[in-house]
Amino acid sequence: MRKLKIKTGARVEVISGADRGKQGTVLDLDSEALKIRVQGVRLQTHFDQKDGLKQVEGFIDYSNVKLIEQAPAKKKKTKKKASKTA
Repeated sequence: MRKLKIKTGARVEVISGADRGKQGTVLDLDSEALKIRVQGVRLQTHFDQKDGLKQVEGFIDYSNVKLIEQAPAKKKKTKKKASKTA
């Protein structure tokens, strides 16, 4: 598994392809294939028996995006140590 600079929730801009210039947040990462899914980019239409037609984002290549803003850092929870009473 590769370590990528772009994380889920980061804001990126598409720099090449049909959706050049569009900006969105990263929804999903595939670090093995180096593909990412960006909100509002590469919309594909799918038919579902229950919901009918719906549009979902497709994967684009990792090298076709530029990082604009990193995802907010998650706060780590620290455990409180029990105080010893003598």
